[in-house]
Amino acid sequence: MNPHRRTFSAKPEESQDQRGWWVVDATDQPLGRLATAIADKLRGKDKTVFTPHVDTGDFVVVVNATKVKLTGRKLEQKQYFHHTSYPGGIKAHGYDYLIANEPELPIRKAVWGMIPKGPLGRKIIKKLKVYGGPDHPHTAQQPKVFEAK
Repeated sequence: MNPHRRTFSAKPEESQDQRGWWVVDATDQPLGRLATAIADKLRGKDKTVFTPHVDTGDFVVVVNATKVKLTGRKLEQKQYFHHTSYPGGIKAHGYDYLIANEPELPIRKAVWGMIPKGPLGRKIIKKLKVYGGPDHPHTAQQPKVFEAK
């Protein structure tokens, strides 16, 4: 083993210069597979400079969030919960209710479950931009098209 070889570790200030912008169309994409691909782009796991404790990822813009696909019977059975912080204050909403009222929330919650929690995760999730329709205000950043597989 070469004693002069060092393990590469990305610096936070260096990784900010290399951030790219990606746009992904969620039309007819399964929610879980789409969220996995988005989480990998946000964390920077597809880059050679990936370092687990540094935010090396890119910005991701998701369009057509209302057209994301759920497999099986999840459309009728899937529930999203939140608590009001009052006793007995648990609230549950179905997937169809969220798509009608907050179409970006299912994708945001699915991606949040796949990134680290804590200060790093909160920094990473801010780079995710989700829109229910086909239009987004990030054309000035010239995002490249990203095909989620």
